[in-house]
Amino acid sequence: MNITHLIKTDIENTLINIGYKNFCKPIIILSKKTHLGHYQLNNLIKIANILKLDTYELSKKIIFNIKKKNIYKKITFSQPGFINIFFSRRWLAKQLETIFISSRLGINRMVKKNIVIDYSSPNIAKEMHIGHLRSTIIGDVTARVLDFLGHNVIRANHIGDWGTQFGMLIAYLQQKDILTNNNLSLKELESYYCKAKKKYDINKKFAEKSRKYVVKLQNGDIYCHSIWKKLVSITMTENYKIYKKLNVTLENIHTIGESVYNKMLPNIIEDLISKKIAIKKNGATIVFLKEFKNRLGESMGVVIQKQDTGFLYSTIEIACLKYRHEVLHADRIIYYTDSRQSQHLMQSWIIAKKANYIPKDLLLEHHTFGMMLSINKRPFKTRDGNNIKLTDLLNESIERAKHLIQKKQPNLSKKKLLTLATIIGISAVKYSDLSKNRHTNYIFNWDDMLSFEGNTAPYIQYAYTRISSIIKKSIIPIHKLKEQIILKKDIEITLAIKILEFEEIILLLAEKGTPHILCKYLYQLATNFSSFYENCSILFAKNINTYKSRLKLSILTAKTLKKGLNILGIKIVKKM
Repeated sequence: MNITHLIKTDIENTLINIGYKNFCKPIIILSKKTHLGHYQLNNLIKIANILKLDTYELSKKIIFNIKKKNIYKKITFSQPGFINIFFSRRWLAKQLETIFISSRLGINRMVKKNIVIDYSSPNIAKEMHIGHLRSTIIGDVTARVLDFLGHNVIRANHIGDWGTQFGMLIAYLQQKDILTNNNLSLKELESYYCKAKKKYDINKKFAEKSRKYVVKLQNGDIYCHSIWKKLVSITMTENYKIYKKLNVTLENIHTIGESVYNKMLPNIIEDLISKKIAIKKNGATIVFLKEFKNRLGESMGVVIQKQDTGFLYSTIEIACLKYRHEVLHADRIIYYTDSRQSQHLMQSWIIAKKANYIPKDLLLEHHTFGMMLSINKRPFKTRDGNNIKLTDLLNESIERAKHLIQKKQPNLSKKKLLTLATIIGISAVKYSDLSKNRHTNYIFNWDDMLSFEGNTAPYIQYAYTRISSIIKKSIIPIHKLKEQIILKKDIEITLAIKILEFEEIILLLAEKGTPHILCKYLYQLATNFSSFYENCSILFAKNINTYKSRLKLSILTAKTLKKGLNILGIKIVKKM
């Protein structure tokens, strides 16, 4: 039940029915002052100004027409220009009954679309660091919510598994006779990569040798290809261990590297030249885009093939778009990368559209995100200035959770302690990140994220566990709760409305890719239930119908919390 959409539609239809057409869309919000109304029309003054009407006179016309519907108990006007709406308690109860018997909490599946979500994208021959966390977990939330809504979600872990770095690595590993080592770890591989890069930058002979290996690899040399395959395998094997620990839905089948598009690149270059989109200049192939200007105010040139015939990121992205349209039949493509990729992506999208590789109406979205900062508001790094490894961050959180649990439950077995600490520790890191607006930077704080108070994973997990405990203590089985929900107290109505708000939050998350709105909602739901529990006896209610009604409200709250946490990729626990 999307209540704000329902009110908005009623007001729009009312304005049309009384003869008005050119008005802005009504803005409906939950009222902060519940004694004035459950919901509020927030832009009545603007609508009145557009229609050149007196605000109060317009409000009377709207109220007169929509109050006829039996779903509204009372509608009032308040200065300087608000319409306040109270819903019928019976109508709210009826909506709750509908979602009570629904396995999907009353949320219908949408018209299925093919949606590609490009996220995580770790580097080959390097361990994942905290910079990969946001892309991975925010992208995964979007994948989960779109799955839930019935779309065909194509997860794309677009890894950089092609290019100069492989020439450097192959040359270095061969020179040091390291290739015979079958137990090469990712940590060792990264150290070799750093040494190879350093040598590449200062040794011309080594750089030339590296470039030759790149050409050999691109031309299908069997020896180079076998080494490349080994390097990718070592890297991704370790990365998928981290994905599993993070409770992320990425699997091996979702790994789509740049190498997939390699055979497409020469044809794309030829095609762009034949269509007069690209030109040859000083040995390189360039596309000049009037949509972007350089420092001199001239059309910016995007190099798609270098003088040495090597291809660039833009070329690969153009091929990737073509592939996703022609092979995957994408209706919508969402990228989760930091803001530094924006210009590169935009340029690739424009070129792909000019070449008719993708339709003009294909939905292309770049969902950028901010950085994780330390207390001093600088990038969160180790003391020596290096990026913190993601596996180290997660292990640290598990250890901190373990110490926290031991203080509360000192007699817990080692096995149960580790299981619980892993769930709480990983969830705390994920939730702390997801609860922040992805558009902004945020300060990382261990104490805040592991707290059992406030908008944190432990608080929400504990709220779910407590409600589950109440439900288990009930003497009435769930299947025998046939009586209708009764909403008498204001706190019951507040909880009911919050439960019904879930669909609106889910749809907004699917559209915007902003998990923090779901985190905020789950926190509010948990706190609303806490107030309900403190003010309304459940298991000791004097009236049996009241007992059953409040038990159903508790069950609905638990189901909503569970589904919300599942979409966030946060595990629940039986006991805390």
